[in-house]
Amino acid sequence: MGKMSVNLCGITLDNPVIPASGTFGYGYEFAELYDINILGTFSFKGTTKEPRFGNPTPRIAECTAGMINAVGLQNPGVEKVISEELPKMRKVFHKQVMANVSGFSVEDYAYTCEKLDKCEEVGWLEVNVSCPNVHGGGMSFGTSPEAAAEVAKAVKKVTTKPVIIKLSPNVTDIVSIAKACEEAGADGISLINTLLGMRIDLKTKKPVIANKMGGFSGSAIFPVAVRMVYQVASAVNIPVVGMGGVASAEDVIEMMLAGATAVEIGAQNLVDPYAARDIINDLPRVMEKYRINSLEEIIGGAR
Repeated sequence: MGKMSVNLCGITLDNPVIPASGTFGYGYEFAELYDINILGTFSFKGTTKEPRFGNPTPRIAECTAGMINAVGLQNPGVEKVISEELPKMRKVFHKQVMANVSGFSVEDYAYTCEKLDKCEEVGWLEVNVSCPNVHGGGMSFGTSPEAAAEVAKAVKKVTTKPVIIKLSPNVTDIVSIAKACEEAGADGISLINTLLGMRIDLKTKKPVIANKMGGFSGSAIFPVAVRMVYQVASAVNIPVVGMGGVASAEDVIEMMLAGATAVEIGAQNLVDPYAARDIINDLPRVMEKYRINSLEEIIGGAR
C-alpha cells in the first residue's frame, strides 16, 4: 500500500483527509457512526469570543450540485467550547484537532486564538477571515490583503501553534491576500471557503434564506476551488489546505496535484455522514490506479 501520511505545519497526519469546520460539529456526533480516529484530523465548529445564536431561519437552501447555508456561526463561545465541548471530543478523538476561529475585530480573533492555543488537544488554529454570511464580520477581513495580514499578525503574537488563515473566494485577487498573510507570519493557508449564492422561491417570490444570501458549497464549486488552490500554492512557500466541493478520493488527489498538502471535506459530510471515512478507505485503490507511491510526493505535481 502507498504512503498516505503528510506533514502539515510540522505535525504528521496519517492521511490528508480533514472534515471541514461547520460540517463535522465537535466530532463526537460522528463518532456514534464510526471510529473517527481514521481521519487525518478535523476542523471543529467555528468558534467566536462570545456565544452566537446565529442567523434567523430558514438558513439552508438546496441547489443543483450543492447547497447554500447562512447558519451565522452558531456556537456556545470559546469559554464553553473549552470547558464543555473539548472534554467530550477528547473521549472519542485521540489526535490533535484543528480549531476554527472567527471574529468581528482583530482583538476578538486574538482573544479566542490565545485561549484555544493553550488547549493541548488543539494542533492548529484555522483562522476564518472569510465567512460570507455574518453581518459586519468575517468577509471584511478576508477581502483585503492589509486586513487579513493584520489578523494574522495579531494572532501570531499571542499563539505558539501553527496558524492557518482560511481565505474567501469572493475576491478578485486571492493570491495577493494569501501572500500578505504569509508575510505577516501565517504558517499555512486554507481555501476556499464558500462562494456567495442565493435562491428565490417561485411561490413566494422572495429569497429562500432569511439572510437573503449565503455560502454556496458542494461539488459544483470544485473546479473554482482547484483553480484557486493552484494559484495560491504556486505563489506562497507555506502549506495550503485545499477544500471546496471535494467528494471523492479522486478529488483529494486532484487537489493535492494542484498544490494542497491536506484536503478538507465539507458539504459532502452533510450529504453522506460516512463520506470522509469512505474517501480515506478508497485512497489506496486510487493511488494504485494512478501509480502513486506517496501522497506527499504528488503535492503540487500539476505545476
